[in-house]
Amino acid sequence: MVSSVREPNILEDVWRTLGEIQDPEIPVLSLVELGIVRGVHVEGSSVTVRLTPTFAGCPALHAMREAIVERVTALGFERVRVETVLDPPWTTDDLGPAARAKLRAFGLAPPPSPAPEAVIRLEERVECPGCGSLDTELRNAFGPTPCRTIRYCLACRQPFEAFKPL
Repeated sequence: MVSSVREPNILEDVWRTLGEIQDPEIPVLSLVELGIVRGVHVEGSSVTVRLTPTFAGCPALHAMREAIVERVTALGFERVRVETVLDPPWTTDDLGPAARAKLRAFGLAPPPSPAPEAVIRLEERVECPGCGSLDTELRNAFGPTPCRTIRYCLACRQPFEAFKPL
C-alpha cells in the first residue's frame, strides 16, 4: 500500500517513473518523451495510466503495458491499470524538441513539425541525421516498425530510418 507520508509526491513519483520507461522500439525515448502517456490518475492505492499508442496496432503496446504495471507497482501501489486511449490519436506533433534531438542523435530522422497533412510524400524533404543534407530519398515506406520509413542520403550515401509524420 502507498504510504500516506509520501502522498503529496505520489503523482510526481508516478510521472517520474513513467519518464524512466524506455520505448521498446526507440530506446532513446521514454514513454513520456514520446508523448504517449496522456494522463495519470491516483486514487488511494490504485493508479490508472492513460496511454495512446503511436499506431492502433502498435506491436510494442503489450511490452509498454507490462513495463508500466511492473514499474508503477514497485512504487507500492496495489492496483495499476493501463487504459488505452485512441481519441485523440497520437501524432508526431506530440514529440517535443528534446525528443526530436534525441531521435536525430540516435540516427533516426525526426518527423517535420507540424506534421504535414499527407503521411508519406515521395518528394518530402527529410534531413539526414548523419550529415544534415536534405538531398535524401524514400527507399521504402515500410521500415522496421509501422512508425518508420527507410530513406537514403544522396550526399553521404548512407541509408537511414525516418519517423513517419502523422
